[in-house]
Amino acid sequence: MANRIVLNTVSYHGKGAINEIVPIAQSKGFKHIFVCSDPDLIKFNVTSKVTDLLDKAEIPYTVYSGIKPNPTIENVTDGVEAFKACGADSIIAIGGGSSMDTAKAIGIIIANPEFADVGSLEGVAPTKNHAVSTIAVPTTAGTAAEVTINYVITDVQKERKFVCVDENDIPEYAVIDPDMMSSMPKGLTASTGMDALTHAIEGYTTKAAWEMTDMFHLKAIEIISRSLRSAVANEKEGREGMALGQYIAGMGFSNVGLGIAHSMAHTLGAVYDTPHGVACAMMLPIVMEYNQECTGEKYREIARAMGVAGVDEMSQEEYRAAAVEAVAQLSKDVGIPQDLKGIVKEEDVRRKMAENAKKPRKKSGFMARLEEMQKQQQEMMRQQAKAKGRR
Repeated sequence: MANRIVLNTVSYHGKGAINEIVPIAQSKGFKHIFVCSDPDLIKFNVTSKVTDLLDKAEIPYTVYSGIKPNPTIENVTDGVEAFKACGADSIIAIGGGSSMDTAKAIGIIIANPEFADVGSLEGVAPTKNHAVSTIAVPTTAGTAAEVTINYVITDVQKERKFVCVDENDIPEYAVIDPDMMSSMPKGLTASTGMDALTHAIEGYTTKAAWEMTDMFHLKAIEIISRSLRSAVANEKEGREGMALGQYIAGMGFSNVGLGIAHSMAHTLGAVYDTPHGVACAMMLPIVMEYNQECTGEKYREIARAMGVAGVDEMSQEEYRAAAVEAVAQLSKDVGIPQDLKGIVKEEDVRRKMAENAKKPRKKSGFMARLEEMQKQQQEMMRQQAKAKGRR
């Protein structure tokens, strides 16, 4: 089976990269741009760094800011209607994973209206058309949503997140400008940075990993490990390193997948609205320790990339422990809570348990289909028995 790599058509990197946006829009002939950005970025004049360029070039646009930190089905459906109402023909997504994921879902539905039911996009949806032409401008160094074929939407009613995987959703253009990330507060810088590290480590150790993605992931681990502390201190070198490191991690994991640290983090986010990067940071050392017996010599290379000295002289047990400890120490150094007590109240857990205990249990789709097959088989046997009796 062939290995697959899906990346942006074009990406721009470095200070001042946002100045490429107007030339892109002009060369593509965009008539009206739908700008997806969250309320805080608008409030703190981050979005305006891009819209000012559009104003100067006299390119029409409409701003959509109906986006939550964990974007919901409603955010997407409202966005689809807003896109249609303004007569847009393209999208600029400005923000972190929330803005990017919302924009991806909107772009897919506009290009594939048969998937207007957002829930129908869960998993690998058989869309036929590429999403609306999109320029992705990240303002956080973590999600790498600008270079991935994945997006995550929250079903508020069911208190769950679902992942959508679609080659057609990847933004055509990615513009990674560290200046767009300079206003990130310390806590957000830390959590999104640990999300990026989780991408790199889980992508490197997943079963689907291969030589090209290993190259991306190990380099990402190295850059993130040396840059995150500096980025949290809002130093120029750290910001630039994280902008690049998180993108490289995205180049890899988007094509090979992630692991249970992410699946558990999604659950924490859906049930307790835990910031995704914080949840990933707490889960990663635990998952690494759990998975270590299945990783061969990979933890040695993780430890090496994270700057651990003397790994070649260590036993397998020692370098595996060193890799886990290096991750835990980085998380601690940048101020991430070390357990759920720091972000989830005990009374909330008890309340959720009580609520769930009262809910009627629904059979999974598989079990429902299995029961239906059993009923059909029993009916067939009854019909056969009747036929024999008539003979």
